[in-house]
Amino acid sequence: MSEVFEGYERQYCELSANLSKKCTASGALNGEKKKQKLSEIKAGLEDAEALIRKMDLEARSLQPNVKAVLLAKLREYKSDLNNLKSEVKRIASGNLNPAARDELLESGMADALTASADQRSRLMTTTERLNQSSDRIKDSRRTMLETEELGVSILQDLHSQRQSLLHANNTLHGVDDNIGKSKRILTNMSRRMSRNKWIVGIIISLLIIAIIVILYFKLAK
Repeated sequence: MSEVFEGYERQYCELSANLSKKCTASGALNGEKKKQKLSEIKAGLEDAEALIRKMDLEARSLQPNVKAVLLAKLREYKSDLNNLKSEVKRIASGNLNPAARDELLESGMADALTASADQRSRLMTTTERLNQSSDRIKDSRRTMLETEELGVSILQDLHSQRQSLLHANNTLHGVDDNIGKSKRILTNMSRRMSRNKWIVGIIISLLIIAIIVILYFKLAK
């Protein structure tokens, strides 16, 4: 919800309530006092129209979902303003003569004030419902943002765990390669040891044969 619109809205509601009180009070006035009060009311109506225009411009500059809610409020405010204007016209028409004024106060004025009061009551009720809807939208949006942040955090944790698993996998591959190299080295060493044993055995056998031959020749002499 736009804070600018809410500011205009508060100003309008206060001004509307004040104008309604002045209309009620002016119905019982006569002469110059009544004219002065009507001048004040007309100036207030101009201010109210200016606030309506500002709210309309602000509402139309917002996103479509927010715009629809605010324009619904604005229609209620426009209807309320039209009722106030009708009240002022009826009060002003009472300046024609005392008999007309008395008749207006007894019949039409009372009906107009009652209708305006009912309209304003519906307006406040509608405004309250729209505010509640706006609050629910804000809560839903806040929940969505919190859920999005939680999802991002989970994805970051999963990415970190994936990197850890990849690092562990690379480490295991490195260990496996080292074990393979060690196995090949040990196999080569075992082969060399076997080969060296055969060589030593052959050398010992040749020495024994040489000793036997030497002893034979010595004994033969």
